[in-house]
Amino acid sequence: MRAEERHHRLLTLARREGRVEVALAAVDFGVAPETIRRDLSELERRGLVRRTHGGAYPVESAGFETNLAQRVTRHVESKRRIAAEGVRLLGGAETVFVDEGYTPQILASLLPTDRPLTVLTASLSTAAAVADSAHITVLLLGGRVRARTLATVGPWAATMLAGFVIELAYLGSNGISREFGLTTPDPAVAEIKAKALAVSRRRVFMGHHSKFGASSFCRFAEISDFETIITDTGLSTAEAHRYSLLGPQVVRV
Repeated sequence: MRAEERHHRLLTLARREGRVEVALAAVDFGVAPETIRRDLSELERRGLVRRTHGGAYPVESAGFETNLAQRVTRHVESKRRIAAEGVRLLGGAETVFVDEGYTPQILASLLPTDRPLTVLTASLSTAAAVADSAHITVLLLGGRVRARTLATVGPWAATMLAGFVIELAYLGSNGISREFGLTTPDPAVAEIKAKALAVSRRRVFMGHHSKFGASSFCRFAEISDFETIITDTGLSTAEAHRYSLLGPQVVRV
């Protein structure tokens, strides 16, 4: 098997399964583990995967993005811990923006229901997670619904957001790096995230460690825009410290 064919098959496998394991791929492809490691290093150099110990994760890009159905099956326990830590930062906020994505959806389901709270979101799934609470008012942004994430985008959503002053925004991204900041594959999604950032007094980023060091197509924020970054312990202490030097507190749970 030629190297380019291996690269294509490895990338396809990573995008389908969410991760490539060096040892398993070496057996499947009938090559040495060192060959797979070199292949993954080349794919990482092209910005298509992110190397980790023993394997690699796919990087979301303008040509590839996971859908919500895939996200609800990956790293679930880590995402629950991240979301729970996010709720602890709520404080006395009475208005919050909750981003699209599975971790924000979990956070929404954990928000306190014993006091008045207004939740703005572009996500149909997030809105549904809190809509039946007697004390939570849900404002769902209008616009075109993206089938991949079940979230609204477009000028209607951006115009609605521009009319608010929000106390706290919980945001995610497809990639976060010290060089390129926070990125996402779709310009329409980036517009909504950037607008939510602009109208919020406090900003919290929540993301699994596999997003760190990765970058996608559209930049919508800088690391310094956030007061807190919440991730899991898969991000090393040293790397967390490097991000904290750019401004935010970095919490690993």
